[in-house]
Amino acid sequence: MLFPTFAFGLFFVVVFVLNWLTRPHPTVWRAVIFGSSVFFYGWWNWRFVILLLWAIGSNWFAGNKISRCRLLGAQDGVRAWTSIAIASDLTLLGVFKYYDFFAVELSNLLGMGNAIPILELTLPVGISFFTFQAMSYVIDLRRGVIEPMKFLDFAVYLSFFPQLVAGPIVRASEMAPQIAKRSDPRRVASAEAFHLILRGLFKKVVVSSWLASNLVDGVFADPQGHSSLDVLFGVYGYAIQIYADFSGYTDIAIGVALLLGFRFPINFDRPYSALSLRDFWRRWHITLSSWLRDYLYIPLGGNRGQSSDMYRNLLITMLLGGLWHGSTWNFVIWGAIHGVALIVERSLPTERIHPVIRWALTFHVVCFAWIFFRADSVSAASDVLSAIIGSSGDAKVLNAGLIFLVLASIGVQFVTKSASARMGSWMNRRPVLIQGIAFGIGLVVIDTFGPEGIAPFIYFQF
Repeated sequence: MLFPTFAFGLFFVVVFVLNWLTRPHPTVWRAVIFGSSVFFYGWWNWRFVILLLWAIGSNWFAGNKISRCRLLGAQDGVRAWTSIAIASDLTLLGVFKYYDFFAVELSNLLGMGNAIPILELTLPVGISFFTFQAMSYVIDLRRGVIEPMKFLDFAVYLSFFPQLVAGPIVRASEMAPQIAKRSDPRRVASAEAFHLILRGLFKKVVVSSWLASNLVDGVFADPQGHSSLDVLFGVYGYAIQIYADFSGYTDIAIGVALLLGFRFPINFDRPYSALSLRDFWRRWHITLSSWLRDYLYIPLGGNRGQSSDMYRNLLITMLLGGLWHGSTWNFVIWGAIHGVALIVERSLPTERIHPVIRWALTFHVVCFAWIFFRADSVSAASDVLSAIIGSSGDAKVLNAGLIFLVLASIGVQFVTKSASARMGSWMNRRPVLIQGIAFGIGLVVIDTFGPEGIAPFIYFQF
């Protein structure tokens, strides 16, 4: 993680106290949030703070130019400044995340060996998230959806530490009003926030880390050395691990933001209960899938035109969505699997299929794609697939506890949102002291059941 647990806890307590103390001074409050976010990001590597500051400054400047050109009716200027801002953001992302990948592939394609230099740059954590937020800001300004933000407001928006390094991807239209008119820090939804933080910690520390250390990591490291059933459950386990890991982080981020007076959109909605791939993407990483829909799929043409045009747009969107996650062929294949599956799904009358069968097909297509997402290479993914079909390995890692955890984690996806809401509402009505005691007990339980050593959040690498 970026911070040891104690250090992060202390950091947040300081920020929360400063947030409360600066309530009569909005400008000071914004400066405190921005300064805290820069400190948080710089703790990992101060050199990359420059990149964050560049993204803030360049997009804010371009955004003001876009707004001015719109007021003057200068559409050529609007297009030019939008293009400049997006080109700057994509260059930032491309150099650090994709240059080496394309340099190697181009060298291999041309048979030039290592003629194209490899930079071997460290990937700045969270760069995919804050560049997407920056692009949505300038595009929304071009569309006239939002008004330009003040510099300090925009700096807070793009650098806000709870979701800076792994999302959710929050749009300016959602956050700008909350920055401009802050909520009273004495009246935060503490019960809801504590519930989200505890839920997120449980998912990450207990479910995700336990599955990783006791099942998933071993299976993917040596699939041929395990039985076919072990490998199959290892794939199921990874589906649960990545969900628990990422949705756990976003629960924590949303909860921390709520304690500071910001309400973020939900990012996951029981995705493994989906009856179709289309439904899955309405429930999984919702802020990314809606970003891809609004800023890529629809501009490409969306559902307009012939079916072949729609299929092309779907495939391009999912391929680029895969590439957004990482610069390897595995992620491209992962995106291609989802793109092709979405095309097949739309071309067939799937609504006639029994819901249980539709769920099973959807879940297993998603798990099949996760193999490429998790494996270190295409050949490693092939090893996992061949081990599922027929492995000669005799290692036995499955036990009743692991099987129960995997099946229970899938089953929980079918618990209705109203049941979860009732639980949160019940806790919200308890006195603050009871809430605090419950939160403390929850932390002790999580610490007791969590394994030794907690791996970093998976999505920090993206």
